[in-house]
Amino acid sequence: MLSVTDAGIGVSADKLPRIFDPFFQVDSKMTRAYSGIGLGLTIARDLARAMNGDIAFESKVGRGSVVSVTLPSGV
Repeated sequence: MLSVTDAGIGVSADKLPRIFDPFFQVDSKMTRAYSGIGLGLTIARDLARAMNGDIAFESKVGRGSVVSVTLPSGV
C-alpha cells in the first residue's frame, strides 16, 4: 500500500461519497481558491482498479487528507 498525506483544508464528511466522481469539486464556485477540474482522483481510482487494486480517501476538515492506493503484489 502507498499512502500520501497532506495537511490541507480537508474535505467535509458530506462530500466524501462524491470525491471520486468525475469533475466533482469540493468548492465549485467560480472564485474558488484552489484550481483543478476534478479528474485527478477519478483517474487514479480507474488506474488502480485496472491493475486489480483500489484507492481510498480519508479526510477531516481543517486537518488534511490521506489517499491510499493498494495494488496486488507483482504489479
